Amino acid sequence: LPYPQYDAKNLFIRDDKKRQYYLLTVKGDKRVDLKLFRKQFKTRPLTFASKEELASILRLSPGSVTPLGLLNDLNNQVQFYLDNYFINQMIGCHPNDNTSTIWLKTEDLIDVLNRNDHQVYFFDL
Repeated sequence: LPYPQYDAKNLFIRDDKKRQYYLLTVKGDKRVDLKLFRKQFKTRPLTFASKEELASILRLSPGSVTPLGLLNDLNNQVQFYLDNYFINQMIGCHPNDNTSTIWLKTEDLIDVLNRNDHQVYFFDL
């Protein structure tokens, strides 16, 4: 990778009632503690969303999860949480396909998402 320090890991999760979906994007080498996330953001119990939910909501396949998939979430079902690490940095994202990665300024990613009615929440675990 040309910029390994800006590699990202993406987790598409949902609550136990399938009422709320979340996309968590963190620095690639970080571990995500879903129990801590749940406690911090006062959510219901969390689990990974199914490949069927991923396909129907973000129109993505497993291994291709990316913040750019939020552009396919026309009903704004997914809350997006971005690791504080990426503030004022770059970020690597799949362009809705895992055969390549694009590198962009995080502020540009946020701008694209905001222009498409997706709010970005920041977190640090």
